[in-house]
Amino acid sequence: MSICAARVDERMIHGQVAMVWTNVVGANRILVANDEVVRDDMRIEGLKLAKPAGIKLSICSVNRAIENLKNNKYGEDHVFVITRNIQDMGKIAEAVGMKEFNVGNISAHDNSHAVKKSVNLNDQDIATIKDLINKGIKITAQMIPNEPDVSIMDYINKK
Repeated sequence: MSICAARVDERMIHGQVAMVWTNVVGANRILVANDEVVRDDMRIEGLKLAKPAGIKLSICSVNRAIENLKNNKYGEDHVFVITRNIQDMGKIAEAVGMKEFNVGNISAHDNSHAVKKSVNLNDQDIATIKDLINKGIKITAQMIPNEPDVSIMDYINKK
């Protein structure tokens, strides 16, 4: 298994992910893991259209993503894992031994507040982040690659 990068971005595949992040991290496969999207044909078609040419795309539930990663389904591919929320990424990270991930964009949701211009977190998100960090997983908040990869806790602690 070769996870070259992992990112929480509720927009999943969009211009920055497709054209910038995928190239910077050297991915040749994007794995979108989300339980709702996998059952939405329109969103699936949108993701297929948004993916960069020449890049493989897998869209599956969180549990299937874990199973596929553990069973090395993607062989020697350099996989860029994308989830829409902190909890899904945390579940994958713990299950497959991921060492780090980036939080890029989460808009306002369920009693959340902005910890950074592009990142809104609620108490559950923050508790999950703290738990994952305590387990040794590095979590950064970085919208674009040339932005410093600062620990998300630096932003949380400022609020």
